Amino acid sequence: MLLYYLRLSALSYKRNPILSTLMVLAVAIGVGAYMVIYTLNYTMGGNPIPHKSSQLFHVQLDTGDPNLENDPPEQLTYLDATALIAASPAFRQTASSKFVAVVEPSNPELLPMITNNRGVFGDFFPMFDVPFLYGRGWDRDADDNLEQVVVLSRDMNERLYGGRDSVGENLIMDGLVYQVIGVLDDWTPVPKFYDVNNGPFDASEDIYTPWNHIVDKEFSRQGNTNCWKAIDGSGLQAFLNSECVWIQYWVELRDRNEEQAYMDFLNSYSAEQKNLGRFERPLNNGLFDVEEWMIEQEVLPDETRILSALAAMLLAVCLLNTIGLLLSKFLGKSGEIGVRQALGAHKGSLFIQHVIEAGFIGLIGGILGLGVAGLGLEGVKYLLGQDLLVTDWIQLNLPVAITTIVLAITATIIAGLYPIWRACNINPAIHLKTQ
Repeated sequence: MLLYYLRLSALSYKRNPILSTLMVLAVAIGVGAYMVIYTLNYTMGGNPIPHKSSQLFHVQLDTGDPNLENDPPEQLTYLDATALIAASPAFRQTASSKFVAVVEPSNPELLPMITNNRGVFGDFFPMFDVPFLYGRGWDRDADDNLEQVVVLSRDMNERLYGGRDSVGENLIMDGLVYQVIGVLDDWTPVPKFYDVNNGPFDASEDIYTPWNHIVDKEFSRQGNTNCWKAIDGSGLQAFLNSECVWIQYWVELRDRNEEQAYMDFLNSYSAEQKNLGRFERPLNNGLFDVEEWMIEQEVLPDETRILSALAAMLLAVCLLNTIGLLLSKFLGKSGEIGVRQALGAHKGSLFIQHVIEAGFIGLIGGILGLGVAGLGLEGVKYLLGQDLLVTDWIQLNLPVAITTIVLAITATIIAGLYPIWRACNINPAIHLKTQ
């Protein structure tokens, strides 16, 4: 019966191609535009590590200006980060900061290059389930002993070593010799949750090395640095002793008991610092899991929310137009419907027939809407710029394609319910007199 009704739908389309095509275009434009914004929101606002996000917490210590009533800083000072690492009260913990360096390839055909890097502690890799293609990360001893080791991204390994297993190779970075101990597999969390305040949609770093090297080797730090009061003195040590925040800090806590214990530790640490003359504001420390931190930092831009509303309104307008067009089309078939009722056709079967016809229009509109969405996403990628990591993820994959077609069919059927009801409740006697 379904095939019969689909055949009737195709014949109905051919009998009135202009009106049917207008409906298809209305559905395609509305659904296509909505799916562009849906895909953008899904990509930029999704949970990048859903299986573990409730166990990973970003740490905030309220070291801000006592004369201001604002939120605690997003990052930590050097004094606080090193104190928390030394105490090691969490199951795993890592400080994290960006830096740049000049790498001199061993291949004489390659020129020296400036790389974007990240200093982390060894716990970084198991904490965030970072996948390895070759080798491994380092342990706590490497952190404490300032071992000159590095982990390369897959892309950097391709550039430097042609993609082969480079574990054991020496790498010259800012004139210092480091040993490659690991190469990451593809790892591009979107958003880059472990450092959202320094570019949540920037590409992942090229090289990872023990965090202590940033200070010990005086690498060129990158990223946001904020100081609520002037640095007392000059030079690196004065900066390290200051109240400038520039370090992201994450901990892994496996359950509620560990979470409560760690918060108690933070509050106790803050009380000690208050006694030393620091932390002059009321106690307001924070622990945010991954999703909470995404919300707290408003990772999803306000513009996307506005665009979502506009896309929903455009879809509604297109569906309203579709209602009018369906009403015109189905009422135009009043004579045919009246004759069929007089011949014994049940209203239920007529209703199902026209629901399938509306779904048929939605199916064609959804397929065309995939093209509209694809063009829209290419335009978004062009506007965002190819430097953003998110542009690699904005694409029409299978789930998005299925969602687009299902949305088109469902929306068209819902839009057609009133016209179908009107058409199926026609008094057949009126039309029998005119046939």
